[in-house]
Amino acid sequence: MAAEGFGSNSDGIAFLVAAYGVYEVIAGACSSPQTTEINAGARAETLMKWVHLGVAQAWVLAAVAAFIDRKHTKPILAGAAVATAMQYASYVHAKRAGLRNGGPPTETYGPAGGKPAWSRF
Repeated sequence: MAAEGFGSNSDGIAFLVAAYGVYEVIAGACSSPQTTEINAGARAETLMKWVHLGVAQAWVLAAVAAFIDRKHTKPILAGAAVATAMQYASYVHAKRAGLRNGGPPTETYGPAGGKPAWSRF
């Protein structure tokens, strides 16, 4: 049975395709919330820049899909919105946790043998 506000049996499919599309586009632009948390001390703003670019790309694609398939506009946009909210919240949490808890990143910067460039102390 379709949820209130969604009309046909294929609305669920359109919703999932849009939601998974957001996850895939953001993943294509970024690494992962785990990597963001681990490396936040060294490059939090750069990591989040790519999240923002991924969100923008995902929404362009979702908007195009909604325009092309007007029968499924609501589930396409709803799927994109839900996935965006979930993924964005994950990356924001990862950034905050990484900046708060620190720890050694998975990347190294600076001259070999010297103090790692990611170290703030």
